[in-house]
Amino acid sequence: MATSLHKVRLFVAGLLMLAIFAGGLVYGFDYYRMDAQERVYSEKHRELRPSGSIGARLGMLGVAMFFCLYAYPIRKNWKWLQRSGKTKNWLDFHILLGVATPLVITLHSSFKFQGLAGVAYWLMIAVMASGFVGRYIYAQIPRSLNETALSLDEIEKLRAAARADLARQQFIASDRLADILQVPDAGQVEQMSMARALVAMVWRDLIRPFETARLRRAAAHSFGENVRTFLGFFPSSNAELEDAVRLVRRHSRLVTKVAFLGRANQIFQLWHVVHRPFSYSFAVLASVHVTLVLLLGYY
Repeated sequence: MATSLHKVRLFVAGLLMLAIFAGGLVYGFDYYRMDAQERVYSEKHRELRPSGSIGARLGMLGVAMFFCLYAYPIRKNWKWLQRSGKTKNWLDFHILLGVATPLVITLHSSFKFQGLAGVAYWLMIAVMASGFVGRYIYAQIPRSLNETALSLDEIEKLRAAARADLARQQFIASDRLADILQVPDAGQVEQMSMARALVAMVWRDLIRPFETARLRRAAAHSFGENVRTFLGFFPSSNAELEDAVRLVRRHSRLVTKVAFLGRANQIFQLWHVVHRPFSYSFAVLASVHVTLVLLLGYY
């Protein structure tokens, strides 16, 4: 019940942020597409310029949202906050704010990214981009219910259980299964550079839907069945086959996580070294920008 409520809150918050951005974009579209010299003659200039009645408020909202992003890392260091809610829920809202803040700041800037404010803006985009990378890597590190990273032995046990379940299925030939589940072993992955290992992880996730589609096509008895499943990308009506496909997907994910676990941890540690300086640099530049605007009387 709590999980469902969290998803509803997350969905509503995301919808609200999208509505603000879409509404602002629609309202100011004719203004935003003008050259800087033409904008001063627009009726909307007093409202939508960065220091305008709407633009300034969007800037305040964007800065406030950005600093709210620090609630998640602060929570990890303050014990009294750790008892409030689940880490995953805090992370979800951290990610939502990380996506929504650049949208609000983009409207505040009226799509003009110059000077100190422009540098701060592109730093913010770098923070957002690195956040997507970090979230992906974080998802590659298996976690138990108590949010502690699973040991390699525990993952291997899950992998063995999945393989045993697969062995009882009759839909998938062993040679085809071996072809589907081809993943570099941990030794091979250790020989890869971090960049190559990251690309390999992403590639495995990208091709997994195509692998399971190929399994459905292999088990199909007619061309019509392939058409109904959209060449295997949609579930079939065969419950036993879908159980086998589900097991293959689970096994493939576990095999990949086992192979890349060491590298994923290393990349995640390196990611912190990159993500934090971008975040702190933007916070400093945004603070300087706001201070200068107030001192020089642009607001």
